[in-house]
Amino acid sequence: MTKQARDTLKSLFSSAIRADVLALLLNNADERFYVREISTLLRKNPSGVKRELDNLEKMGILTSKKVANLKYFQADKKSPFFTELKSIIAKSLGATGALKAMLKTTNVKTAFIFGPYVESEEADTVDVFIVGPASLPLEGIKDIEERFSKKISVKLMDETEFKTKRENNDADLEKLLAGDKIILMGKL
Repeated sequence: MTKQARDTLKSLFSSAIRADVLALLLNNADERFYVREISTLLRKNPSGVKRELDNLEKMGILTSKKVANLKYFQADKKSPFFTELKSIIAKSLGATGALKAMLKTTNVKTAFIFGPYVESEEADTVDVFIVGPASLPLEGIKDIEERFSKKISVKLMDETEFKTKRENNDADLEKLLAGDKIILMGKL
């Protein structure tokens, strides 16, 4: 291992904010984000996020592009570290973390995992319940399925339908909400 590679790895994992930024950008490698957007998605201080983005760009892991007065950051797919870092992040976060990272970039209000995966991560299928817009882009699901060798089954319900069923004490929804679950986003 070269001195440069050793120094990069040493400095790479020195910050919790950095780990969150890497998870977001590597799990959404085709997307570009600006500092405030990342800060909002991660619920972190913008100055800390900016510092980590600049550090990761200096390491050659991210690229940036200035558009008008905003500086957009994106994972650098040409970086020699890209594939390995994406794999490390995926392994450390698991399917649950990868789903969280993907959903943070959407208009999802509430999302949780239910079914056999809650009891055992060895289950072949991950059942996900999502409350959000009917036209929710879920392209990232295929990538997560391939990375973790899991079938991801999504039950999508728009907010209006969810509220109506909840107010009317819909038996199926109540049973689902009462069961064990792993919350990905929002509150019930």
